[in-house]
Amino acid sequence: MRHREQTDATNRDRTDGVSLLHRSATPGDDHPVRGLDFASQDCLGLSTHPDIVATAADTLRRLGVRSVCAATEAGAPGLALALERRIADFLQMEEALLCPSGRAAAQAVIRGLVRPADHVVIDAAIRGSLREVSEIATDNLSPFRHLDAEHCRALLRAIRARDAENGILVITESLSPLDSGTPDLAVLRALCDEYGATLLVDVSQDLGCLGEDGRGHLGLQDMLGRADLVTGSFSKSFASNGGFVAARTRAVTRCLRAGDAAAQALSPIQIAVILKAFAIIDDAEGRERRARLMRNVLNLRTALRDRALAVCGEPCTSVSVEVGTGEPARLAAARLAERGLLADLAALAETGRLRLHVTAGHGDAEIARAAACVAEVLGEVFGELFGELFGEVFGEAPGKTRSAATGSSARPNLRAAA
Repeated sequence: MRHREQTDATNRDRTDGVSLLHRSATPGDDHPVRGLDFASQDCLGLSTHPDIVATAADTLRRLGVRSVCAATEAGAPGLALALERRIADFLQMEEALLCPSGRAAAQAVIRGLVRPADHVVIDAAIRGSLREVSEIATDNLSPFRHLDAEHCRALLRAIRARDAENGILVITESLSPLDSGTPDLAVLRALCDEYGATLLVDVSQDLGCLGEDGRGHLGLQDMLGRADLVTGSFSKSFASNGGFVAARTRAVTRCLRAGDAAAQALSPIQIAVILKAFAIIDDAEGRERRARLMRNVLNLRTALRDRALAVCGEPCTSVSVEVGTGEPARLAAARLAERGLLADLAALAETGRLRLHVTAGHGDAEIARAAACVAEVLGEVFGELFGELFGEVFGEAPGKTRSAATGSSARPNLRAAA
């Protein structure tokens, strides 16, 4: 069941002040920049959790400092096996494989399974490693319109009409960082079954931080254990770098272990921290932190809409606001920095969307101040570019809203992974 779009006016836990983040000063500047932090992706606040810090310190004392290294040299192989089992059980998959990063996980699974004659059908909004490695693995890459299952169906039908033998890998994200949209995973599962394709779901954006049990949209859509392959990273919710591949069949992870995927492992400190984060996330404290996080998300989305701003996608840890590309984006980015609001501006010029990363630790005053700052800046920008009347819309009192924008023959192939 997805989160309802509503505010929670009760249980106000922090209204007395705004915490400010220190950033390093620019060269020659004696005054460090201070800003309201909506750029951090430590959404559950576990990076400073006392149990996490204590676990890291204890592991350091017992095993010393070790860099990312071969799994057999990691100092405590039992830790790695325990974490892989924890991931597999959490996602109701048969087995999991640790990787140094989410990017490494994408590279491992696509390089390990996709042959040049195979096909990859991928959500057009997916960027980064999943898209890049797919382009390298095969020339048969077919993007489908973002979240459009019917377009995906048409591509699969066309591929199978001309190629009944080779594998097809369908790639989607459980939550898109582009617009906070989420696909209908059950429909994609049915399409893969119909056309003999393999379903890969990347859960980097919502694992641990969304859903009552922290299983993200795989859990919310009753899809645990139903994807053929799941990739993800730990950096958003688990207080550590690192990534993983989880598979519905052990043959897949056995194949990947025989390749480059097993050449590197996480350090013992990282593994111990992630295991402790899993324990917190899967306990009552994790549920309380996720509830607090979602309350903050819903309140920020409402505060922005009350100021006539267009908010995109599903309620999730990243709140996306329509700004516009070109000059509006350039001006907005500069003005937000001047106002001291630290936001995710990385994709603003390309997408026209400003992203605010919400955490469980944000207070009510911080939520209100962030919404007011964004509205003030966009009011100025659009007032200058399109006239005072248009700009004034953003500064009107709450209550006036506008609609939101919305390899070798011996290795397993994609059919074997399904």
